[in-house]
Amino acid sequence: MNEALNNLIAALREEMTQYGELLALMQEQQELIINRSANELLINLHDVNQQVETIATHREQREAARRVLVQSVGGTEDTTFKQMTALLPEEYQPLLNALVEEINQLLQRIQTWVKQNHLLLKRSLDLMSKIMHTIFPTSSAAAQTYGRGGTVNPIAPPPSTLYEGLI
Repeated sequence: MNEALNNLIAALREEMTQYGELLALMQEQQELIINRSANELLINLHDVNQQVETIATHREQREAARRVLVQSVGGTEDTTFKQMTALLPEEYQPLLNALVEEINQLLQRIQTWVKQNHLLLKRSLDLMSKIMHTIFPTSSAAAQTYGRGGTVNPIAPPPSTLYEGLI
């Protein structure tokens, strides 16, 4: 049981570390959105996607370690994490509870950052759409229609005195 318990603790710590990495990327992402750093934002989005994959791998490893530990203490597939923790020696219970609590708090913080970043991006896109509609009033309708090939028609600014004046 000790080896299985140590493996679960190590897996929880690693999962927590990976969530911390994702939180740092989300914070960086918000700065990039605010500073309108498009190229760096694309790199960040790639990094976020890779981190999410890494987290999924570590979550699977943690779950595998949990299943092994549950079996070693006589639990079943239906044994919850909380029930499993209660079956463990008392000196390990606070550590496991603290790790689970920290992971849950990180998940809540990540969710908050994701929502904030999504809102910032949405507002930026809404603002750009408004600007495009103001400058090229007919382009917003064309941007939302599909061509015969099934693709969105590209926005081609109509000839106007403003457009001709910029060339």
